[in-house]
Amino acid sequence: MSSMKEFENPYFEPSHFVEQLAWRVQGENKRNGDGTGTFDAKKMLIAFECTIEELKLMSMKMDEKIKKEELSLQSERTRHAVSVDGLRKTNKKAFTNFQELDEHISSVATKVVHLGDQLEGVNTPRARDQEAQKLIHYFFMFTNEFEPQAEIFSDPFQLNEAADVIQKLYLIAQELPSDKFAHPKKRITDQYIAIESNLISEFDNAHKDGDKQRMRELADILLNFKGYNRCVESFIETNQKSLQVFRDIYDDLMPICRQVNFLTQEVFSTPELVMGKFVQCLYQQVLKCHVQHRLGSTREDTDKFLSQLYELYARTSKLTKGLGSFRLGSDSNFLNRQMKHVFGKYLDDYVKLEMDHLKSKMTEHLRLYYKSLNHTKKRLDQQGGLQELQNKLRTKTPLNLGGSSHVDYGGEPFISQELSLNLINESKHALTRCKLLSNQSDLAVNAVNIFKLLTHYLCIDHIDYALEIGLQGIPSNEPKTEPQGYFIDVARQANAVFHLLEKQFSELLVPLISSSPMYSQCVQEKREIKEQMEAKIENGLDRTLNCWCGWIKHILSAEQKKSDFKPETEEMPTELSTQACAKVLKFVEQQACKLNACLDGKNVGAVRLEFGIRFHRVILDHLQSFTYNSMGAMLVICDVNEYRRTAKAFTSGLVNSLFEMLHALCNLLVVVPENLKQIITGEQMAGLDRSTVMSFVQLRADFKTAKIAQQLK
Repeated sequence: MSSMKEFENPYFEPSHFVEQLAWRVQGENKRNGDGTGTFDAKKMLIAFECTIEELKLMSMKMDEKIKKEELSLQSERTRHAVSVDGLRKTNKKAFTNFQELDEHISSVATKVVHLGDQLEGVNTPRARDQEAQKLIHYFFMFTNEFEPQAEIFSDPFQLNEAADVIQKLYLIAQELPSDKFAHPKKRITDQYIAIESNLISEFDNAHKDGDKQRMRELADILLNFKGYNRCVESFIETNQKSLQVFRDIYDDLMPICRQVNFLTQEVFSTPELVMGKFVQCLYQQVLKCHVQHRLGSTREDTDKFLSQLYELYARTSKLTKGLGSFRLGSDSNFLNRQMKHVFGKYLDDYVKLEMDHLKSKMTEHLRLYYKSLNHTKKRLDQQGGLQELQNKLRTKTPLNLGGSSHVDYGGEPFISQELSLNLINESKHALTRCKLLSNQSDLAVNAVNIFKLLTHYLCIDHIDYALEIGLQGIPSNEPKTEPQGYFIDVARQANAVFHLLEKQFSELLVPLISSSPMYSQCVQEKREIKEQMEAKIENGLDRTLNCWCGWIKHILSAEQKKSDFKPETEEMPTELSTQACAKVLKFVEQQACKLNACLDGKNVGAVRLEFGIRFHRVILDHLQSFTYNSMGAMLVICDVNEYRRTAKAFTSGLVNSLFEMLHALCNLLVVVPENLKQIITGEQMAGLDRSTVMSFVQLRADFKTAKIAQQLK
């Protein structure tokens, strides 16, 4: 028998239920039968019929249950409808009562207001009359010299009431003629001053005790007195005294200002004006004295003075920015004026002082550097001034520093990255101070002037001087001793220093002048200086390469003999190259290493290419000055092989191809006469001019005897 819960399961499957029923019937057959598992259709039919009847009974019971639930639901719905209708009627009645009550309250309120107006109309004149009567009474006491003083003016606990009375009497007395009421006016004035002093003293005592409520009462009373400003000044003076116990005034000013600002908000009816006066006293008395003391002790030391001025101005600016969050009145330039009051006299001559100091420091750095080298700096020819110097730089004309065209300074480059960094750091400090201390309208001009000083002392007085000394140290194109190539190191250091200059230009100067018309002018001047230096460096490199090639020629002319390539014996020497070739290779490899070490980027590639081309030209011209027999041709090919191997150090395809072609030309010296024409007209020689090929063929010792000219026609 299946239970109702089985059919109420949300996962109930009819097909699964039928399968389970069939399996149960089949299982009973196996348990009760012979165990063969035969299918008994009749028993299965009976089981299904019984189950169907059970399901019908369950369905009938469920239908009856549903009918009962529907009847119960209908009864409940009717009951709730009656209840809701009753509540709706009750609510409607309550709303009607509420409207009636509201109208009644409005009517009563109108009557109360009217009654209040009537009472006020009666009470106000009466109160005024009473007040006037009281003032007349007190005034009569002041007119009678023998009348004893009223208790209200002598009782400290009635100070508020006495202040109210005397303030009104004082205003009345000011309207009376002095000739008739001189005596009472004087007595009232004296009493007015006395009470005013008592109020201020009471305010001070409340301030010391931290009684904010009492301070507020007294401040409101004193607001109607002439001595209100004395109250404010006393308040400010008391708060300023707390500053004297601190070591670093800047670290403690802001917290104190916050405390004072909070106190003024609770005590005074016009806190922004009181806070403004407090801040003004803070700048004009406390900060100004502090700045004068700090700067006065360093006035003789300009470097320390400028550093102190920058530090004090920066910290004061930070304080000013913080104070900007307080309400200090309606003047938006109030804090800026206070800053100017403190630092005005120092900023007026700041720019001149900064420029003079920078000139002095840079001059001293240069003097100490050349003194450490035991070198007396020579002066450039000033006949044409800077314009002539620029023209000479553009045209690569060597400057006449006096004396010989070649001066050996022992390899000293006369350029120092340490000195350059010192000069750059000096200008960096100056630009940093200039950014903060200069007037915004003059900031761009001042920054450019500082940078011009740097370019003058660094580029003209130092780098340009070192380049000129380096040019003087380059030997002529026909040196008698092996050149060292010191100028390459000078060029390397000059490039490194100028990169530092450009970095400072981008990081420090450009942000200060980017929005100024002077930006383009400054960029143009820097470009001109760079072009002038590059022109001088290019001139020095060109002369250095010429000097190296001249030394190679000197080696070859001194070491290479006619017999090297026209030996009388057919015996092959043990060396792979001639002695002259070996010396040339050693020198060239040394200079190639120096180029790689001292130059970088595109510069090293361009200079190596130029050196390789000139080296090839020297070797080509040298080889064309000899006559070669068969053994000499073999020897020159060995030399050219070595030259070709060394040329690979230049890492230039063009230089490699030039030496490859030179090797091919040298092969014409060993080819048998009968094959010359075939080789000359071949693919390898296709790119060469016939005159060049013939110039090499004519170097053969058998050129005439073998009638090679006739064979090549």
